[in-house]
Amino acid sequence: MKVHLTSIGCRLNEAEIAGWARAFQRAGHEVTPTPGDADVMVFNSCAVTTEAARKSRQFVQRLHRQNPRARLVLTGCFATLEPARATQLMGVDLVISNQEKENLVAQVTEALHMPSMPRLATEPGAVYLYPGSRTRAFVKVQDGCRNRCTFCIVTVARGEERSRPIPAIIQEIQALHQAGYQEAVLTGVHLGGYGEDLGSNLRQLVQAILAHTEIPRLRLSSLEPWDLPQGFFQLWENPRLMPHLHLPLQSGSDRVLRRMARRYTTAQYAELIAQARAAIPDFNLTTDIIVGFPGETEEDWRQTLDFVEAIGFGHLHIFTYSPREGTAAARMPHQVPSAVKKARSRAMHALAARMKKETLARYLGRDFPVLWEGPGQPTDSGRVRWRGYTPNYLQVTTLTDAGVSIDNRILPVRLTGLEGAPPDHVVGEVLGRQGDQ
Repeated sequence: MKVHLTSIGCRLNEAEIAGWARAFQRAGHEVTPTPGDADVMVFNSCAVTTEAARKSRQFVQRLHRQNPRARLVLTGCFATLEPARATQLMGVDLVISNQEKENLVAQVTEALHMPSMPRLATEPGAVYLYPGSRTRAFVKVQDGCRNRCTFCIVTVARGEERSRPIPAIIQEIQALHQAGYQEAVLTGVHLGGYGEDLGSNLRQLVQAILAHTEIPRLRLSSLEPWDLPQGFFQLWENPRLMPHLHLPLQSGSDRVLRRMARRYTTAQYAELIAQARAAIPDFNLTTDIIVGFPGETEEDWRQTLDFVEAIGFGHLHIFTYSPREGTAAARMPHQVPSAVKKARSRAMHALAARMKKETLARYLGRDFPVLWEGPGQPTDSGRVRWRGYTPNYLQVTTLTDAGVSIDNRILPVRLTGLEGAPPDHVVGEVLGRQGDQ
């Protein structure tokens, strides 16, 4: 049978559907990128905010309209937090919670009586290419979170922490590399907590992957600042570990951080970043900021703006706080008025744009290896526009002649200019003859 898998939300959701796709293939089913061709559709939903839950419901409705004859399976955080509502959505045939999703493929095939096709199951190299290019693969290494940040519902939706064994992760990355992937991105709800339930830790996992695989690039997704052990930055002595980290700050006010139940002070965060920059050449730091958290005063806000500017970030993910039912923050007094939150968000976005421009400009004139991601986009000039990323996660674009493909190739590139309004990426010139690389 033909299976379509899709998700919204975090990178972990993407990693999960890629894993299920490979499992469906091993079971003899065909994975299709088109909902209209599917016999079964699996949607991995999100509910990190009230808006995300609303979008998940809309996505279910859209899938059903696109293919009303297909069986529809709903899983993910929305399905876990609101199972009764999920079951009642038009077109939904099966709801699977986060706690059950490790066996999702077996549950779906049994519940929906899906006949397999052994011919497909035995084809060599049956590794699903999500989202369509053998470039970056998101690899789920753990699930669940023991932290209790007052704004976060994900700890409720994802449950207790569960880590995958190191040999299983290595085997998956080896298979992805053999299928042509150039980069693996380790993902998890609480990535820094990896291995606590196994007597291991994230550092040991990274060391093992670097020692026992040959995939050219290894990248870490979001890490909490309090999770990094002594000597962690020594891992970057291996150039295959990409010099970019996403370390959520959330606020530059110690008072607000305490209300958020974050486990660090701004001074501790600043010291951590200083250590990273001293140890990792060309280190690029990105972060999350929540604007308008309950009780955030004008002084708290000014401290946040000043701290963010003092640290300097390559990119900010900015979230305007909205109450999420089921979290402690939603019950806190002194909710910030909507107009104030909007004004603060505009100010933070302006600062983020300026810092990103400064970060990109700092690397102009230098050469970096760039992993190019296809497909290329034809331009009015007849040439083809490509997008890729440097090791420290700067987005680069370049033009090639028609008929020249650089998809999924790591090529040396000179960064020559800024592009975008405001600038959000750099323009690069591929060094040497493209056809010879």
